[in-house]
Amino acid sequence: MHRNLPILLVTATALCVLAADPAFAAVGAPGQKTPLASASPLEVVVLGSGGPGAVGRAASSYLVLLDGVPRILVDAGPGSFARLGETGLSLARVDTVLLTHLHADHAGELPGLFKARAVSSGGPIRFSIFGPAGTRAHGGAAAFPSTSRFIELLFGQRGAFAYLRDFAAPITFRVTDLPVRGRGMTAPAEIVSGGDLIVRAIAGHHGDAPAVIYRIDYSGRSVTFSGDIDAKGLPALEKLAAHTGLLVFNAVVLDPPGSPEILYSLHTPPDSIGALAHRAGAWALLLSHLSPAVDGDRSAVAASIARNYQGPVSFAADGLRMSPLGVQPEGAGR
Repeated sequence: MHRNLPILLVTATALCVLAADPAFAAVGAPGQKTPLASASPLEVVVLGSGGPGAVGRAASSYLVLLDGVPRILVDAGPGSFARLGETGLSLARVDTVLLTHLHADHAGELPGLFKARAVSSGGPIRFSIFGPAGTRAHGGAAAFPSTSRFIELLFGQRGAFAYLRDFAAPITFRVTDLPVRGRGMTAPAEIVSGGDLIVRAIAGHHGDAPAVIYRIDYSGRSVTFSGDIDAKGLPALEKLAAHTGLLVFNAVVLDPPGSPEILYSLHTPPDSIGALAHRAGAWALLLSHLSPAVDGDRSAVAASIARNYQGPVSFAADGLRMSPLGVQPEGAGR
Protein backbone atom coordinates (compact mmCIF):
# COMPACT_ATOMS: atom_id res chain seq x y z
CA MET A 1 0.00 0.00 0.00
CA HIS A 2 1.11 3.56 -0.63
CA ARG A 3 2.71 5.21 2.35
CA ASN A 4 0.59 8.38 2.01
CA LEU A 5 -2.48 6.78 3.52
CA PRO A 6 -5.78 8.48 2.67
CA ILE A 7 -8.46 9.46 5.14
CA LEU A 8 -12.02 8.49 4.32
CA LEU A 9 -14.73 10.77 5.65
CA VAL A 10 -18.03 8.99 6.26
CA THR A 11 -21.37 9.86 7.75
CA ALA A 12 -22.17 8.66 11.21
CA THR A 13 -24.78 6.17 9.98
CA ALA A 14 -22.34 4.22 7.83
CA LEU A 15 -21.49 0.83 9.28
CA CYS A 16 -17.69 0.59 9.20
CA VAL A 17 -16.04 -2.73 9.88
CA LEU A 18 -13.03 -0.82 11.18
CA ALA A 19 -15.06 1.77 13.06
CA ALA A 20 -12.23 2.42 15.49
CA ASP A 21 -9.75 3.13 12.72
CA PRO A 22 -8.31 6.65 13.21
CA ALA A 23 -8.46 7.11 9.44
CA PHE A 24 -12.23 7.63 9.79
CA ALA A 25 -14.12 10.67 10.97
CA ALA A 26 -17.87 11.17 11.27
CA VAL A 27 -19.22 14.11 9.31
CA GLY A 28 -22.92 14.05 10.16
CA ALA A 29 -26.16 12.32 9.27
CA PRO A 30 -27.05 11.40 5.68
CA GLY A 31 -27.44 14.54 3.60
CA GLN A 32 -26.09 16.83 6.31
CA LYS A 33 -23.30 19.19 5.23
CA THR A 34 -20.52 19.94 7.71
CA PRO A 35 -17.32 22.01 7.49
CA LEU A 36 -15.23 18.83 7.66
CA ALA A 37 -17.06 17.29 4.70
CA SER A 38 -16.39 20.36 2.56
CA ALA A 39 -12.62 19.99 3.02
CA SER A 40 -12.37 17.37 0.28
CA PRO A 41 -12.29 18.27 -3.41
CA LEU A 42 -13.99 14.94 -4.26
CA GLU A 43 -17.16 13.69 -2.57
CA VAL A 44 -19.71 11.00 -3.34
CA VAL A 45 -23.33 11.43 -2.27
CA VAL A 46 -25.45 8.28 -2.38
CA LEU A 47 -28.87 9.16 -3.80
CA GLY A 48 -29.91 5.51 -4.07
CA SER A 49 -28.39 2.58 -2.19
CA GLY A 50 -30.93 -0.11 -3.09
CA GLY A 51 -31.92 -2.31 -5.98
CA PRO A 52 -35.09 -3.10 -7.94
CA GLY A 53 -37.21 -4.08 -4.94
CA ALA A 54 -39.51 -1.57 -3.20
CA VAL A 55 -37.95 -1.95 0.25
CA GLY A 56 -37.52 1.64 1.41
CA ARG A 57 -34.31 2.49 -0.44
CA ALA A 58 -33.99 4.42 -3.67
CA ALA A 59 -32.36 2.44 -6.47
CA SER A 60 -28.79 2.99 -7.60
CA SER A 61 -27.75 6.60 -8.08
CA TYR A 62 -24.85 8.82 -7.00
CA LEU A 63 -23.85 12.46 -7.23
CA VAL A 64 -20.14 13.25 -7.47
CA LEU A 65 -19.13 16.64 -6.10
CA LEU A 66 -16.00 18.46 -7.26
CA ASP A 67 -14.84 21.13 -4.84
CA GLY A 68 -18.21 20.93 -3.11
CA VAL A 69 -20.28 21.37 -6.28
CA PRO A 70 -22.40 18.52 -7.77
CA ARG A 71 -21.03 17.93 -11.27
CA ILE A 72 -21.44 14.25 -12.21
CA LEU A 73 -24.45 11.92 -11.96
CA VAL A 74 -23.71 8.19 -11.87
CA ASP A 75 -26.84 6.14 -12.67
CA ALA A 76 -30.37 7.34 -12.03
CA GLY A 77 -32.45 4.68 -10.30
CA PRO A 78 -36.08 5.18 -9.23
CA GLY A 79 -36.41 7.16 -6.00
CA SER A 80 -33.25 9.20 -6.54
CA PHE A 81 -35.35 12.27 -7.46
CA ALA A 82 -36.86 12.36 -3.96
CA ARG A 83 -33.53 11.64 -2.29
CA LEU A 84 -31.95 14.51 -4.23
CA GLY A 85 -34.47 16.90 -2.71
CA GLU A 86 -33.67 15.61 0.77
CA THR A 87 -29.96 16.38 0.33
CA GLY A 88 -30.60 20.05 -0.40
CA LEU A 89 -28.10 19.84 -3.26
CA SER A 90 -28.63 21.46 -6.64
CA LEU A 91 -28.22 19.94 -10.10
CA ALA A 92 -27.58 23.39 -11.59
CA ARG A 93 -24.01 22.52 -12.62
CA VAL A 94 -24.37 18.82 -13.31
CA ASP A 95 -23.32 18.30 -16.91
CA THR A 96 -21.97 14.74 -17.04
CA VAL A 97 -24.00 11.54 -16.70
CA LEU A 98 -22.40 8.09 -16.41
CA LEU A 99 -24.72 5.11 -16.90
CA THR A 100 -23.35 1.72 -15.88
CA HIS A 101 -26.12 -0.12 -17.75
CA LEU A 102 -29.70 0.38 -18.85
CA HIS A 103 -31.67 -1.73 -16.39
CA ALA A 104 -34.67 0.16 -14.98
CA ASP A 105 -33.23 0.30 -11.46
CA HIS A 106 -30.20 2.19 -12.82
CA ALA A 107 -31.67 4.45 -15.49
CA GLY A 108 -35.41 4.77 -14.82
CA GLU A 109 -35.29 8.19 -13.12
CA LEU A 110 -33.51 10.13 -15.86
CA PRO A 111 -36.60 12.08 -16.99
CA GLY A 112 -37.36 13.34 -13.48
CA LEU A 113 -33.77 14.28 -12.74
CA PHE A 114 -33.33 16.00 -16.10
CA LYS A 115 -36.51 18.00 -15.50
CA ALA A 116 -35.19 18.96 -12.05
CA ARG A 117 -31.99 20.14 -13.74
CA ALA A 118 -33.98 22.16 -16.28
CA VAL A 119 -36.03 24.06 -13.71
CA SER A 120 -32.91 24.83 -11.63
CA SER A 121 -31.40 26.94 -14.41
CA GLY A 122 -32.84 29.28 -17.02
CA GLY A 123 -29.83 29.02 -19.32
CA PRO A 124 -29.05 26.43 -21.96
CA ILE A 125 -28.10 22.97 -20.69
CA ARG A 126 -25.72 20.58 -22.37
CA PHE A 127 -25.46 17.05 -21.02
CA SER A 128 -22.57 14.75 -21.84
CA ILE A 129 -23.96 11.24 -21.37
CA PHE A 130 -21.89 8.06 -21.42
CA GLY A 131 -23.22 4.52 -21.39
CA PRO A 132 -22.95 1.15 -23.12
CA ALA A 133 -23.53 0.44 -26.77
CA GLY A 134 -26.53 -1.78 -27.49
CA THR A 135 -26.93 -5.45 -28.35
CA ARG A 136 -29.44 -7.42 -30.37
CA ALA A 137 -31.49 -10.24 -28.91
CA HIS A 138 -29.61 -13.51 -29.29
CA GLY A 139 -29.77 -17.02 -27.85
CA GLY A 140 -32.56 -16.14 -25.47
CA ALA A 141 -30.77 -13.00 -24.25
CA ALA A 142 -32.71 -9.74 -24.25
CA ALA A 143 -32.01 -6.88 -26.64
CA PHE A 144 -30.71 -3.59 -25.25
CA PRO A 145 -30.72 -0.27 -27.06
CA SER A 146 -27.55 1.76 -27.25
CA THR A 147 -27.38 4.64 -24.80
CA SER A 148 -27.84 7.11 -27.66
CA ARG A 149 -30.97 5.26 -28.81
CA PHE A 150 -32.23 5.14 -25.22
CA ILE A 151 -31.86 8.92 -24.89
CA GLU A 152 -33.53 9.41 -28.28
CA LEU A 153 -36.49 7.26 -27.19
CA LEU A 154 -36.88 9.40 -24.08
CA PHE A 155 -36.06 12.92 -25.25
CA GLY A 156 -35.86 12.89 -29.06
CA GLN A 157 -38.28 14.79 -31.27
CA ARG A 158 -40.67 11.82 -31.16
CA GLY A 159 -39.58 10.60 -27.74
CA ALA A 160 -41.75 9.92 -24.71
CA PHE A 161 -40.59 13.15 -23.04
CA ALA A 162 -39.81 15.25 -26.09
CA TYR A 163 -41.30 18.32 -24.39
CA LEU A 164 -38.40 18.41 -21.90
CA ARG A 165 -35.93 19.59 -24.55
CA ASP A 166 -37.23 23.15 -24.17
CA PHE A 167 -39.61 22.94 -21.20
CA ALA A 168 -37.76 25.36 -18.88
CA ALA A 169 -34.39 25.64 -20.60
CA PRO A 170 -33.07 24.39 -23.93
CA ILE A 171 -31.38 21.01 -23.45
CA THR A 172 -28.95 19.32 -25.81
CA PHE A 173 -27.42 15.90 -25.40
CA ARG A 174 -23.99 14.67 -26.43
CA VAL A 175 -24.22 10.90 -26.05
CA THR A 176 -21.27 8.52 -26.30
CA ASP A 177 -21.94 4.81 -26.77
CA LEU A 178 -19.09 2.91 -25.16
CA PRO A 179 -18.18 -0.37 -26.89
CA VAL A 180 -18.40 -3.09 -24.25
CA ARG A 181 -18.93 -6.29 -26.22
CA GLY A 182 -16.42 -8.30 -28.21
CA ARG A 183 -13.02 -6.58 -28.13
CA GLY A 184 -14.32 -3.17 -27.13
CA MET A 185 -12.80 -1.36 -24.13
CA THR A 186 -10.73 -4.22 -22.76
CA ALA A 187 -8.33 -1.65 -21.30
CA PRO A 188 -9.19 1.53 -19.36
CA ALA A 189 -10.19 4.33 -21.74
CA GLU A 190 -10.14 8.02 -20.89
CA ILE A 191 -13.56 9.47 -21.71
CA VAL A 192 -13.47 12.85 -19.91
CA SER A 193 -10.51 15.08 -19.11
CA GLY A 194 -10.13 18.70 -18.18
CA GLY A 195 -8.09 20.40 -15.52
CA ASP A 196 -7.65 18.00 -12.62
CA LEU A 197 -10.60 15.82 -13.69
CA ILE A 198 -10.16 12.51 -15.49
CA VAL A 199 -12.92 9.95 -16.01
CA ARG A 200 -11.98 6.50 -17.29
CA ALA A 201 -14.15 3.57 -18.30
CA ILE A 202 -13.79 -0.11 -19.10
CA ALA A 203 -16.23 -2.80 -20.16
CA GLY A 204 -17.93 -4.58 -17.29
CA HIS A 205 -20.07 -7.72 -17.37
CA HIS A 206 -23.60 -8.17 -16.04
CA GLY A 207 -25.17 -11.20 -17.64
CA ASP A 208 -26.68 -10.23 -21.00
CA ALA A 209 -26.84 -6.50 -20.16
CA PRO A 210 -24.04 -4.39 -21.68
CA ALA A 211 -22.29 -2.78 -18.71
CA VAL A 212 -19.59 -0.21 -17.99
CA ILE A 213 -17.27 0.36 -14.99
CA TYR A 214 -16.23 3.97 -14.27
CA ARG A 215 -13.40 5.61 -12.36
CA ILE A 216 -13.27 9.32 -11.50
CA ASP A 217 -9.96 10.96 -10.53
CA TYR A 218 -9.81 14.52 -9.26
CA SER A 219 -7.07 16.40 -7.41
CA GLY A 220 -5.31 13.23 -6.31
CA ARG A 221 -8.51 11.54 -5.10
CA SER A 222 -10.40 8.78 -6.84
CA VAL A 223 -13.60 6.76 -6.74
CA THR A 224 -14.51 3.69 -8.81
CA PHE A 225 -18.05 2.44 -9.47
CA SER A 226 -18.36 -1.27 -10.24
CA GLY A 227 -21.99 -1.18 -11.38
CA ASP A 228 -23.71 -4.56 -11.33
CA ILE A 229 -20.98 -7.06 -12.07
CA ASP A 230 -20.53 -10.82 -12.28
CA ALA A 231 -17.37 -12.94 -12.18
CA LYS A 232 -16.54 -12.30 -15.85
CA GLY A 233 -16.23 -8.58 -15.19
CA LEU A 234 -13.87 -8.75 -12.22
CA PRO A 235 -10.57 -8.72 -14.18
CA ALA A 236 -11.59 -5.46 -15.86
CA LEU A 237 -12.67 -3.94 -12.54
CA GLU A 238 -9.32 -4.91 -11.01
CA LYS A 239 -7.51 -3.03 -13.79
CA LEU A 240 -9.52 0.15 -13.42
CA ALA A 241 -9.75 0.20 -9.62
CA ALA A 242 -6.02 -0.17 -8.92
CA HIS A 243 -5.26 1.82 -5.75
CA THR A 244 -8.55 3.68 -5.96
CA GLY A 245 -9.42 5.81 -2.94
CA LEU A 246 -12.96 4.44 -2.75
CA LEU A 247 -14.42 1.39 -4.47
CA VAL A 248 -18.22 1.47 -4.66
CA PHE A 249 -19.18 -2.18 -5.13
CA ASN A 250 -22.72 -3.42 -5.73
CA ALA A 251 -23.53 -6.08 -3.13
CA VAL A 252 -26.62 -8.10 -4.01
CA VAL A 253 -25.92 -11.74 -3.10
CA LEU A 254 -24.66 -13.68 -0.11
CA ASP A 255 -21.88 -16.23 -0.44
CA PRO A 256 -23.10 -19.46 -2.09
CA PRO A 257 -25.50 -21.09 -1.47
CA GLY A 258 -27.14 -18.23 0.42
CA SER A 259 -28.79 -16.68 -2.64
CA PRO A 260 -30.66 -18.13 -5.65
CA GLU A 261 -28.17 -19.74 -8.04
CA ILE A 262 -29.25 -17.61 -11.02
CA LEU A 263 -28.14 -14.45 -9.23
CA TYR A 264 -24.49 -15.57 -9.22
CA SER A 265 -24.47 -15.26 -13.00
CA LEU A 266 -25.26 -11.55 -12.52
CA HIS A 267 -23.60 -10.48 -9.28
CA THR A 268 -20.50 -10.95 -7.11
CA PRO A 269 -20.63 -12.60 -3.65
CA PRO A 270 -18.91 -11.07 -0.59
CA ASP A 271 -15.93 -13.43 -0.58
CA SER A 272 -15.08 -12.44 -4.14
CA ILE A 273 -15.69 -8.75 -3.38
CA GLY A 274 -13.10 -8.89 -0.62
CA ALA A 275 -10.60 -10.74 -2.80
CA LEU A 276 -11.02 -8.21 -5.62
CA ALA A 277 -10.68 -5.21 -3.30
CA HIS A 278 -7.48 -6.72 -1.88
CA ARG A 279 -5.95 -7.44 -5.30
CA ALA A 280 -6.82 -3.97 -6.57
CA GLY A 281 -5.33 -2.31 -3.50
CA ALA A 282 -8.50 -0.26 -2.91
CA TRP A 283 -8.10 2.07 0.06
CA ALA A 284 -11.71 1.70 1.21
CA LEU A 285 -14.85 -0.17 0.17
CA LEU A 286 -18.47 1.01 0.07
CA LEU A 287 -21.11 -1.68 -0.42
CA SER A 288 -24.18 -0.37 -2.21
CA HIS A 289 -27.14 -1.52 -4.35
CA LEU A 290 -27.95 -3.54 -1.24
CA SER A 291 -30.46 -6.36 -1.45
CA PRO A 292 -32.63 -7.27 1.55
CA ALA A 293 -30.57 -10.44 1.95
CA VAL A 294 -27.30 -8.52 2.25
CA ASP A 295 -28.87 -5.81 4.37
CA GLY A 296 -30.26 -8.42 6.74
CA ASP A 297 -26.98 -10.30 7.23
CA ARG A 298 -24.40 -7.51 7.39
CA SER A 299 -22.20 -9.20 9.97
CA ALA A 300 -21.74 -12.31 7.82
CA VAL A 301 -21.11 -10.20 4.70
CA ALA A 302 -18.52 -8.07 6.52
CA ALA A 303 -16.81 -11.15 7.97
CA SER A 304 -16.61 -12.78 4.55
CA ILE A 305 -15.04 -9.69 3.00
CA ALA A 306 -12.59 -9.35 5.90
CA ARG A 307 -11.11 -12.77 5.16
CA ASN A 308 -9.39 -11.21 2.14
CA TYR A 309 -9.60 -7.45 2.59
CA GLN A 310 -8.44 -5.56 5.67
CA GLY A 311 -9.38 -2.03 4.56
CA PRO A 312 -12.36 -0.06 5.89
CA VAL A 313 -15.77 -1.33 4.74
CA SER A 314 -19.05 0.59 4.90
CA PHE A 315 -22.65 -0.21 3.98
CA ALA A 316 -24.36 2.51 1.96
CA ALA A 317 -27.50 4.39 2.96
CA ASP A 318 -29.54 6.89 0.98
CA GLY A 319 -28.05 10.33 1.64
CA LEU A 320 -24.66 9.03 2.75
CA ARG A 321 -21.68 11.28 1.89
CA MET A 322 -18.15 9.92 1.59
CA SER A 323 -14.90 11.66 0.71
CA PRO A 324 -11.73 9.72 -0.08
CA LEU A 325 -8.71 11.84 0.84
CA GLY A 326 -5.03 11.35 0.16
CA VAL A 327 -2.54 11.20 -2.65
CA GLN A 328 -2.88 8.15 -4.88
CA PRO A 329 0.07 6.43 -6.56
CA GLU A 330 1.02 7.72 -9.99
CA GLY A 331 -0.61 5.78 -12.78
CA ALA A 332 -3.31 4.34 -10.55
CA GLY A 333 -5.99 2.61 -12.55
CA ARG A 334 -4.17 2.94 -15.85
